[in-house]
Amino acid sequence: MPPRDRSRPLQNRVTPLGEPIATPERGLVYANRGCIHDAAGCIRHRYPTRRWIACQLEFNGRHREPLLAPGKFTELFFLDEATALAAGHRPCGECRYKDYKHLTAMWAELHPGQVSADAIDDRLDAERRGPGAKQRRFHEAQFGDLPDGAFVMFDAEPHLVLGSELLRWSAAGYTARRARPVGEVPATVITPPSLVALLATDRTPLVPLVHPSAIG
Repeated sequence: MPPRDRSRPLQNRVTPLGEPIATPERGLVYANRGCIHDAAGCIRHRYPTRRWIACQLEFNGRHREPLLAPGKFTELFFLDEATALAAGHRPCGECRYKDYKHLTAMWAELHPGQVSADAIDDRLDAERRGPGAKQRRFHEAQFGDLPDGAFVMFDAEPHLVLGSELLRWSAAGYTARRARPVGEVPATVITPPSLVALLATDRTPLVPLVHPSAIG
């Protein structure tokens, strides 16, 4: 195994589709889904576990260095919470306990009898991908029914739904604002349905819901 080239960006920034990419831009939300990298820091496994969580960048003074250490879990970063939810990561039950309790309260109404962490993670895994499939699973909805923070595929690229606009995602922030279709217009939704339902609730998350570039 060749040694890691430390002059190049790590492959630990994640897109709304859940794909880790190498880019110098920083994210506002920290996450993990187990160990998915090799000794050289290259991503080798997309689905080693069903527990995909999203955390605060800072919590109890914990120091995450070095990143992507061999044999350790893979430190991942998202532009914001909307991107993390689109990828299928739910709030952490430790560093984001308030957000996690809000999730489980909503979940008890949406999916009665499925409120354990394992049950939530199993359900989200099924919503991220089909049985035995490695490809990302999308869902259909109407544009008029989607809450702010949901992600859709539009012109073959991920876009954030925010107010009357769709904002194209990039690793550096949101660009290419365009009008959001209104009414009963079909949308190809990236964000898993259960997390779309979470976005529709009244809450103030412990991490930024959207990157500052979305507010223009």
